Amino acid sequence: MSDEKQHIVPYSTFVVVLVALLALTFASIGITSIELGGLTVAAALIFAIAKTYLVLAYFMHIKYDKPYIGIMVGLIFLLFLAVVIITFLDYFYRV
Repeated sequence: MSDEKQHIVPYSTFVVVLVALLALTFASIGITSIELGGLTVAAALIFAIAKTYLVLAYFMHIKYDKPYIGIMVGLIFLLFLAVVIITFLDYFYRV
């Protein structure tokens, strides 16, 4: 355990990420007032994915972890994306 490198993230990085998260949150709230039809949910999900990446990468320090942990998180995202795509296909092509 003593071989592990410590990473120090400056506070300015956290402030930038916080501002980005707030901006994305307000944008996802604002997107609901625009009439996009069925794409409103897809747009909100895109904002949610961006916010999730920022939280995972910076606040949970996945960006600074070992590469295999990032690969595992990426595989979970691919699984989530597959479930979302299947759900949207079911929603759009219902009879």
